[in-house]
Amino acid sequence: MIYRVSHNTTVQYASPIRLAQLNLRLRPAAWPGETVSDYLLSVDPLPWTRVDQEGAYVVNETRLVVRDAITQLKIASTFTVEVEDSGIDAGSTPSPTVREVRERALKLPDLGKACPASYLFASPMAGADAEIARWGREWLGDDRPALDAGHALMHAINDQFEYDSNATFADTQPGEAFAKKRGVCQDFAHVMIIAARACGIPAAYVSGYLRTLPPPGQPRMVGADAMHAWVALWCGEDLGWVGFDPTNDKLANESHIFIAMGRDYSDVSPLGGVFHGSAQQTMFLSVDVAPVEESENA
Repeated sequence: MIYRVSHNTTVQYASPIRLAQLNLRLRPAAWPGETVSDYLLSVDPLPWTRVDQEGAYVVNETRLVVRDAITQLKIASTFTVEVEDSGIDAGSTPSPTVREVRERALKLPDLGKACPASYLFASPMAGADAEIARWGREWLGDDRPALDAGHALMHAINDQFEYDSNATFADTQPGEAFAKKRGVCQDFAHVMIIAARACGIPAAYVSGYLRTLPPPGQPRMVGADAMHAWVALWCGEDLGWVGFDPTNDKLANESHIFIAMGRDYSDVSPLGGVFHGSAQQTMFLSVDVAPVEESENA
């Protein structure tokens, strides 16, 4: 499937701010099964400096400095991407057991950004949590195939948690979302990561986009899509990283567009930074994920 993705962000400040130092993570990182072309990032006003670089994990970063006083900042990220389905089926694709995955991850001689050992331990927003660990063990037995175990854990989250955009915030700790059994894709991903790591399965946080379909008989609304988050579990050398989407109870497929992978949300958040000033800020987002056929006919 080929998509045209457009992500527009407008940040408005109640009073002028200056010397803004921003870190954007919007340019898709290289990932198997995904081919990106025509990437364009525009910023208004033009930044004083711009540095594009690879981040510490599987993430591309753009560092900006906006020196002059501003009351509004506009960021537009656009690209074309072709996504192939992984062909993995949780019910039929063989995989090593949870015990075997744990042992292999620690022994694998790999120091790359996708090295499974880097995603085995607690991280800033996905710290160890005894309650989540105890809860997750029901589905992550040592002798269970890792792919099947990940699917069972994903299904348990989807079944036991309710999607509620008013229940949590970007900085809500996973333990709070777990106690409420409510939240959004970020919360569900963090809970799944903590549970998997507690049993020795390398687990990573993936940020990206998800193609959404309108209700039957309704036109697709341009700009109504949003960024999405899911989990990648390392399921051995042959399968590598496999995407699990607990929000939608499905393996990541050609409807999932990969942007970045890190230990948790803090490694891949799309926009962050600091500035001089004390102004309240308001952010407006517009995201559109359209199959190329629809884009050409629009």
